[in-house]
Amino acid sequence: MKSIVAEHLVRTYRNGEVKALDDLSLDVEEGTVLSVLGPNGAGKTTVVRILSTLLTPDSGSATVGGIDVIKHPEKVRE
Repeated sequence: MKSIVAEHLVRTYRNGEVKALDDLSLDVEEGTVLSVLGPNGAGKTTVVRILSTLLTPDSGSATVGGIDVIKHPEKVRE
């Protein structure tokens, strides 16, 4: 079972001038340890904030434990 699925996530800042995420997709199997590494400004914190429902993407979709982070953020946080 996939525990985290993200498809084509896009998130911009400063009225669209800065793309923090540009078409990010990932699948993480249940029980997998995921490490998010990259240089400053690569979008690591943005991904974590989207997956934890603290931020919404401009486009794309994501599920955590099979629950849509955009449509049902309160269930993701349970």
